[in-house]
Amino acid sequence: MRLLQRDNANNYTLTADLRADDIPPYAILSHTWGAGEVIYNDVKTSSNDWQQKAGYDKIKFCADQAKRHGLQHFWVDTCCIDKSDAVELQTAINSMFRWYRGAKRCYVFLSDVSCPPTSSQQRGVISGEAALRGSRWFTRGWTLQAI
Repeated sequence: MRLLQRDNANNYTLTADLRADDIPPYAILSHTWGAGEVIYNDVKTSSNDWQQKAGYDKIKFCADQAKRHGLQHFWVDTCCIDKSDAVELQTAINSMFRWYRGAKRCYVFLSDVSCPPTSSQQRGVISGEAALRGSRWFTRGWTLQAI
């Protein structure tokens, strides 16, 4: 398992591959994939150009939430797994339930949900609930392991 860290200068680094005994407290992100995801090779480069990709929003969201909860490490599948390595990918798939269970916090990023402000508090609650129910995240079977 690799984890991400973000320093105060907004630089991200990946840990080395950690054994179960060496894993520090961490947060984990549940989300649906979309266009412009930040992948492992992006984060491994010395450039921060990948922070311009659409998928960066979820990485930043997870980093911000982890920091808010006092966690220095966090895991996002898109960039913590080298999907070009078939053995690593299969190992990660087989380990996901354990990784979600071991996280101190699990955040859900719903990229397809937005709640526009309304003049009525009640309408806001109703429209927010409808937006949540319509999210792609709720249609994916693998999200059960995250909750």
